[in-house]
Amino acid sequence: MHKPGTDTPERFPARDRFAEGAQFVAGRPAPGTSGRTQAVTDPATGEEAYRYELAGESDVDAAVAAARAAFPGWAGATPGERSDALNRFASVLADRAEDFARAESLQCGKPLKLTREFDVPGTIDNTAFFAGAARQLQGQSAGEYSGDHTSYVRREPIGVVGSIAPWNYPLQMAAWKVLPAVAAGNTIVLKPAELTPLTSLLFARAAVDAGIPDGVINIVSGTGPGAGERLVGHGDVAMTSFTGSTAVGRRVAEIATATVKRLHLELGGKAPFVVFDDADLEAAANGAVAGALINTGQDCTAATRAYVQRPLYEAFVERTAALMETVRLGDPFAPGTDLGPLVSHAHRDRVAGFVDRARAYATVVTGGEAPGGDLKRGAYYRPTLVTGAAQDSEIVQAEIFGPVLVVLPFDTDDEGLRLANDTPYGLAASAWTGNVYRAQRATRELRAGCVWINDHIPIISEMPHGGYKASGFGKDMSAYSFEEYTQVKHVMFDNTAAVRKDWHRTVFGDRP
Repeated sequence: MHKPGTDTPERFPARDRFAEGAQFVAGRPAPGTSGRTQAVTDPATGEEAYRYELAGESDVDAAVAAARAAFPGWAGATPGERSDALNRFASVLADRAEDFARAESLQCGKPLKLTREFDVPGTIDNTAFFAGAARQLQGQSAGEYSGDHTSYVRREPIGVVGSIAPWNYPLQMAAWKVLPAVAAGNTIVLKPAELTPLTSLLFARAAVDAGIPDGVINIVSGTGPGAGERLVGHGDVAMTSFTGSTAVGRRVAEIATATVKRLHLELGGKAPFVVFDDADLEAAANGAVAGALINTGQDCTAATRAYVQRPLYEAFVERTAALMETVRLGDPFAPGTDLGPLVSHAHRDRVAGFVDRARAYATVVTGGEAPGGDLKRGAYYRPTLVTGAAQDSEIVQAEIFGPVLVVLPFDTDDEGLRLANDTPYGLAASAWTGNVYRAQRATRELRAGCVWINDHIPIISEMPHGGYKASGFGKDMSAYSFEEYTQVKHVMFDNTAAVRKDWHRTVFGDRP
């Protein structure tokens, strides 16, 4: 679908597609009941694309009740039945791929080539993976560990999961929350970010159209303090999974702990990008630009701190700055656009604030400004390279979540790895070297949940994603995610048929 007389695809018709409201409960769309509305704004133009009524507490309660009612039937389905449903789900998603891509580009400002080539295919692949993984929920083999009993382990669903997803990857984060939960037999209520609910709603509709029963997947579109806190604190929600900032994660943990819930947190990041002096300079510079700018830097695993061994430092800065200046900002729906806007004007101003404050103690080599001209209306910010900052400075330590890369030099390998680990975060990191021993050392010593060697950013459905330290705990994707969404039950059978067991003497003594 294209605009008449152009090669540019039309923007997604959100008003028409979600005219019934931005909640999805028990298999049906519905309006919110909070009495307050929220705009979905196209960040490339600043224009309102859709307005909806936010979820109130009663909407959350209704969604949880629907998930609770659906739980016995879904948990009782065989692994094969759940697998078949997820395979159909993957097929429906593939058939609607262009719809998802355009909706994601509209609400987030992502270039269409990113949503078409990364967000949507990744989500379809993740769905297909969990269709297979649903058949692999295994416990420990049965055995006679005490001699008189046979023990085995059952892996069972937890119940109703209440999940909260962020605005930077709305579709993929919906998938990461929903798929392992429902593959394991749970039901779920997902609260997407209020700025970006569109693809989560499309995702839930596609699930129902694929034959996943009503109430298994529910969406409440509301604010964090309103719908989010109600969901996390709800007495019928057995588990909370949250992806977002570390600050909000602390609040989620506080609420969840009060109700003794299972908790999974994927929080902020400040990924180091360590370049040793034997690295391929051209590969490292290209990797740094791509790793720092993907999704306009709004990625908790994005390369944000490049530590470059001093013999390569000046050449790396020069080459990286030159490459950044070739990146084309533009309308996300226009062919040839490399980088879209940030998610909102407010967030663009927040990113600019970090860079503006850094001018007092560091050097902005390139970028550091919002573009003018045709892009002035949007939430755009130029790719930015900063040097000369101290390790303890704000721009090195704080999560900026924008197209900003800071480069610092180091001398010895020990120093480079120490500086890389010197933030509260530990979600992702990379090391660039041609030496296998340096590479092995980096994988051992970098304190992060994912470490890449000579690359930065790629993820795959079969491998886990999650952090160390203030980046949270627990895993998304892969079979490891089932550790979050299942509970383990030990079952023990007596094999003796004796009326009195040997251990009963601790109560009965020597009496017959």
